[in-house]
Amino acid sequence: MMRVPEPTYKYEVDQLIAYYQDAVHDILAELERVDIDNFRRANAKATLDSIAEILSELDDKSKAWVEKNIPKAARDGVINTIVSLGVAETVEKAAQIASFSRLNKEMVAAAVADTQADLLAVTQNIDRKTKAAVRKAVSDSMRYHMTRGTNGRRTIASDIRNTLQQSVKTGIIDAAGRRWRPEVYADMAVRTKMMETYRQATTNESLSRNVYYAVISSHGAKDACRFYEGKIMKLTDDAPGKYPTYDQLKASGQIWHPNCKHTFSPIRNPEGV
Repeated sequence: MMRVPEPTYKYEVDQLIAYYQDAVHDILAELERVDIDNFRRANAKATLDSIAEILSELDDKSKAWVEKNIPKAARDGVINTIVSLGVAETVEKAAQIASFSRLNKEMVAAAVADTQADLLAVTQNIDRKTKAAVRKAVSDSMRYHMTRGTNGRRTIASDIRNTLQQSVKTGIIDAAGRRWRPEVYADMAVRTKMMETYRQATTNESLSRNVYYAVISSHGAKDACRFYEGKIMKLTDDAPGKYPTYDQLKASGQIWHPNCKHTFSPIRNPEGV
């Protein structure tokens, strides 16, 4: 069985992360320009308008990125299947005949929508937090002018500046209460979704060719994933044999976790491995 090199998507993901890093840098620059000594509603509106424009551009870039790269991951999964099963001898020849089944088309459309929603949640959260922080800054600025004593005024000014900066540095808080910087969350979200899409496309293409088993990839993992490297799994519950399914393995929490790099290659006969 010929093996296809495991995908990393580092170049693609780095490109997206650069969008987020640039946006955060630009927003922080806008907030740094805020004149705490003279921060009023008019100033606040101008600041928020600038931030909204930055976030809108980020949304447009991330949307286009998702529409290009999620289908790419699915196509790579199809190519992986074609080469692994010996339908084509090389990746180049597999690419020439690779196409999406109806099931994969539907899967890709859902994956694109899910990923775009995840990324939109990051910018929406930044938008909400910066608006709240700017409104609070306006109120605090008024108090700043009423405070007597140079040291007290400096402390309040520093607090206002810090609140404004922190509003953008935490892009999202997940269900577990973990705080993520925008670019870190985006990295985790898209890297995970691309690998999931790759695996799902591999499964769908395999089943369409009446192949029901796969071998989990091996790359010397150090975490709990290492216990499953080179193991056989079923691609559907209906396949005979006491092999675990993808869903069962994922439910263990030890493999197919967020940022997991493991893939699998389809095989026709598990007994021959």
